[in-house]
Amino acid sequence: MRWQGRQGSSNIEDRRGSGGGGRRRAPRRGRRIGLGTIVILLIAWALGGDPVQLLQQMGGGAQAPTSTQYTPPQGNSNGLDEFVSVVLKETETVFSRLFQEQLGQRYREPVLVLYDGQVRSACGFASSATGPFYCPGDQKLYIDLSFYSELKNRFGAPGDFAMAYVVAHEVAHHIQYLMGTSDWMNQQRRRISKTQYNQLSVRLELQADFYAGVWARYIQQKGLLEQGDVEEALRAANAIGDDRLQRQAQGYVVPESFTHGTSAQRMRWFKKGFDTGDLRQGDTFNARSL
Repeated sequence: MRWQGRQGSSNIEDRRGSGGGGRRRAPRRGRRIGLGTIVILLIAWALGGDPVQLLQQMGGGAQAPTSTQYTPPQGNSNGLDEFVSVVLKETETVFSRLFQEQLGQRYREPVLVLYDGQVRSACGFASSATGPFYCPGDQKLYIDLSFYSELKNRFGAPGDFAMAYVVAHEVAHHIQYLMGTSDWMNQQRRRISKTQYNQLSVRLELQADFYAGVWARYIQQKGLLEQGDVEEALRAANAIGDDRLQRQAQGYVVPESFTHGTSAQRMRWFKKGFDTGDLRQGDTFNARSL
């Protein structure tokens, strides 16, 4: 992705090395089954959804902090912080335009929190093992930049646009919050069985993949994609499919426990978003086939 020299987002809170504190950064130029709780969290990390919610369901959630003490940023992590800042800025630009043109609505930008080790959010406490997640309680994305190495080395999905896909997927969960989908999902949780809710969760996550694909289409139109970038995103989507992760963790798959979709489904919906560029065509909840 051609990102160097482009404007970064001002909606960044850098809490690295500050024990959960942080500060809003000024714009910069340049650049989620197995054997126990730890394994479950690793899978949640890899799936890139809302593992903090899983922590809360398991009794591991914490109360949201009542105040935040801000401290200065702690370095640039080899430029990754600048990169994700640029990616976030590009999501702001694209989705602000699409909300107006396609939905007739105003887009409200989320905040991205950079942390290392552990962090508190309005959804509770999380560690690096939680992986990237979106918290609707405070409308913030949380990312430990060490996930870039995990994506490359553990999941075999290298490349900057693989990481950009992860950021765009979490931003997509913010879109679902703005459109009321997140609230609707919370209501369904109290009304249906766990298996039925898992099926809805799959549709939620595939919709987020679709929105990420929509974003990628307009990034391409702006001339920011390089050769192989779309393949990097598809490789990442393939690497974190439920079927692949379960097979790696335990040697077999349990489809009724899927919460994010298979590798093929995740790639398919990302590609559909990329091909259509239309937020209105991402209704996975009413789709006959995923």
